[in-house]
Amino acid sequence: MNIERRRPRTANVGIFGVGYHAYWPQFEGLLEEMHHKLEVFTGKVEHHGVKVSNFGLIDDAKGAYGLVPKLKAAELDVIFCDMVTYAPSSTFGKIIREIDTPIVLVALQPDKALDYSRASTYMQLRNDDFCAVPEFTGVALRMGKAIPEVIIGSLHDDPQADAEIAEWCEIAKVLHDLGDARLGHFGHVLESMLDMHSDPTALTAAFGCHIVQTEPEDLMRQFRSVTDQQIASKEKEILAMFETPDPETDPITGKLTPEDLHIAAKAAVALDKFIEEKDLDGLAYYYEASEGSQMRRLVSSLIVGNSLLTAAGFPMCGESDLKTLIAMLIMDRLDMGGSFAEFHPIDFNEGFVLVGHDGPHHINIADKKPVLRSLTTYHGKPGSGASVEFKIKEGPITILSIGLTKEGNPKFVLAEGESARGSIPPTGNTNTRGYFKPDIKTFLKQWVAEGPTHHFALGIGHKADTIQKIAEIFEIDSVIVTDR
Repeated sequence: MNIERRRPRTANVGIFGVGYHAYWPQFEGLLEEMHHKLEVFTGKVEHHGVKVSNFGLIDDAKGAYGLVPKLKAAELDVIFCDMVTYAPSSTFGKIIREIDTPIVLVALQPDKALDYSRASTYMQLRNDDFCAVPEFTGVALRMGKAIPEVIIGSLHDDPQADAEIAEWCEIAKVLHDLGDARLGHFGHVLESMLDMHSDPTALTAAFGCHIVQTEPEDLMRQFRSVTDQQIASKEKEILAMFETPDPETDPITGKLTPEDLHIAAKAAVALDKFIEEKDLDGLAYYYEASEGSQMRRLVSSLIVGNSLLTAAGFPMCGESDLKTLIAMLIMDRLDMGGSFAEFHPIDFNEGFVLVGHDGPHHINIADKKPVLRSLTTYHGKPGSGASVEFKIKEGPITILSIGLTKEGNPKFVLAEGESARGSIPPTGNTNTRGYFKPDIKTFLKQWVAEGPTHHFALGIGHKADTIQKIAEIFEIDSVIVTDR
């Protein structure tokens, strides 16, 4: 599956180089070579689909002081400081003191080793990228700032260094969207789910995003405006994207009915209009409405439209779970999916736990064409209708739950595991066979000991370390359970 994103992932990345002005008159051609190194590094960053501002080479304190207002005005998400040669920390002190944007020190020397048979001071200086790194990190500490991340390696033919550059460009894309995100909310948390409640102001304080409070009637107004032509077009889109098999073992499932397809398509069109009107970047909702009302039929028919939007980079989160909505947004911007999930029954014979939910889901990480089934009952909730079923791609997976400490502060609880081949229940829900180390019992005991919410975002790939860096940027506690 490959549903196109509603908006491309991007970020604003700044780059500046540092050096020492005393070297340039001493060594002819060295300054020009340093500028070339900076250009090569800039090209590496541009390769990752971000907007790059190259601020040139700073080689004295005056240049550092002059750079600060330029960095602030550029509204950057991540800044790379390219240590092209030794530079005194006066080229950095004012910058690290004044700039709150994450700064990554980059020490990539052009030669993997000196040619000792021809070694010279010039050769040393063109490869002295790491020399000032301890001086810069020490000054950051003196300025009361966190020690910057450091990328160390070779400028050419260094896959590890290139992967670290790519990782920080991915982090920049998360920061670019999360800090300014308008996350919609309507309805309420299920009364019985005490772990779901969130303080919108606290979420703005922690992440910068704004919670837009909306009314179910706003969605209903859009629902009533949907035309037959729009419904037919959406039905065609849905049928091209999903399988609609006969029911199997679960008596509450059936083959997708024309009525359920029709209402799901109409609700999906209404959702598209709703999020455009409210200028949203994601939505968390739960609403029951009165039995037999048109509103109940609408709010119980959102799973298909939610899943289409989630796969298009617009996370939708059921059960009014704003914290997991943020987790889903983080995973989506890291291009690893981000399905709404929880733990289902454990298989003690084979040592895995089923991981899934009744929606919404990130269809782009499905292992094959997803399934639509009609359900006569949404278990634990009112209503009935179309529901999405699939398992995610086989291979590495990461899960992220955003819980709250007793002080009310967010906490990232992370784990890495494997999605494995095998049957899943044909219940109209997503389910994936999740294997976690050291064994399933020990893992689950360690997971719950960290106080997560019962929901989490589920994505493909092992990116817990990357997400933990994001937590550090926001000064949020985090733990990777499977690192133990």
